[in-house]
Amino acid sequence: MKFFAPILASVALSASAFTASRTCRNTSLCAKNNDVDIEAPLMTRRESLTKSLLAGVVAAGVVIPSDAANAFPNKISDKYDDRPKQRGSKPKNLGIGKRKDMAGGEYIGLKECGAAPNCFCSTDSIEDSPDTNIPPFKWDTSKLSSRQDAFQQLHEVVKAYQPGQSNIDGGGFNIVTFDPEAGYIYVQFESLKNGYVDDLEFAVINKEDNVVQVRSASRLGYLDFGVNAKRINYLANALREKGWDAPGVLLETHQGYAEENRVTSF
Repeated sequence: MKFFAPILASVALSASAFTASRTCRNTSLCAKNNDVDIEAPLMTRRESLTKSLLAGVVAAGVVIPSDAANAFPNKISDKYDDRPKQRGSKPKNLGIGKRKDMAGGEYIGLKECGAAPNCFCSTDSIEDSPDTNIPPFKWDTSKLSSRQDAFQQLHEVVKAYQPGQSNIDGGGFNIVTFDPEAGYIYVQFESLKNGYVDDLEFAVINKEDNVVQVRSASRLGYLDFGVNAKRINYLANALREKGWDAPGVLLETHQGYAEENRVTSF
């Protein structure tokens, strides 16, 4: 139980933070990725699950181990190394898989976003989920003749990402999976102060075209204060400089996301 104690404390903290957030209405915000407290106006599915998990842990005396709490080597500072980190668990069903839309129809795509405004996914239906849908990226076939070449270039762009840009991802990042043959990249990004981890994926579904699907999502919290949009747009801008068609997240098409996260630009 000594090994699991920090995890129990983290779960308890999450549940108590939710309770506290109910008293900060109209005075503060409730988010995690940029280490700012941000209010969630309604209980989310994630918060409900957190409370249920806490109750189960107390009743059974059992918890699930989390990832290691250390920041990635390319973090921008050691200043907050003594803080407990809340990385969250890696989501299940990442990668390309069979999904279901709101009507129950099946499609092949990346993991769909939930109701919280802290996720973007290009395979989410624009009809079902306009706030989370973004356009996929496309490489320039006149410059890159194959999927492998395109993902080598995409890999270089991701490797050149600057932790701390726009005051996000100061805890660094780690490229977990790079498979140019399959056309897939999976990256984890971490916030500096509290170690919240987000998951980013690039994937090709149709091997015959030049389209790269994109997903960036927070593991914990309800709002993200624009973090996922800023991350996608940073990478999209770098790719556009290399000739890619990479629109990113546009303020004019995602006003709801901006308003809920109380940001005016990303």
